[in-house]
Amino acid sequence: MEAFRWVDSSIAYGSVPPTALQGGMDGDGHPIYVGRAYHEGDLIPAKVIPGKNAAYVSHNGQEHLVENFQVLCKQYFEWVQSHAGHLPPGAVQGGHTSEGEPLYIGRAYHEGSQTIGKVLNSPL
Repeated sequence: MEAFRWVDSSIAYGSVPPTALQGGMDGDGHPIYVGRAYHEGDLIPAKVIPGKNAAYVSHNGQEHLVENFQVLCKQYFEWVQSHAGHLPPGAVQGGHTSEGEPLYIGRAYHEGSQTIGKVLNSPL
């Protein structure tokens, strides 16, 4: 059985598939789902907020609204604690830089939200 799959989506729909993986909550109580989208040549993990008809990627220290993205849908998924860019076994690659460096799905608390982000693998 496949543990997860990526499903194409768009903010025009304002909803996510029923098996979409919720990754956190925005500071105002809206659920945040795990997504990914292309931005300036990179495929970047994204936060998808259907209640706001929005999806965002973080690039060069800024958050960018994206219109087309994919949502991570699960059969089985477990969040595992990690720190300082060290990846646990089985970490899910959520994208890559334009140079081919892998980007992994992560989440953290930031400014009152549990939010989705990207993790670059740091050597041990």
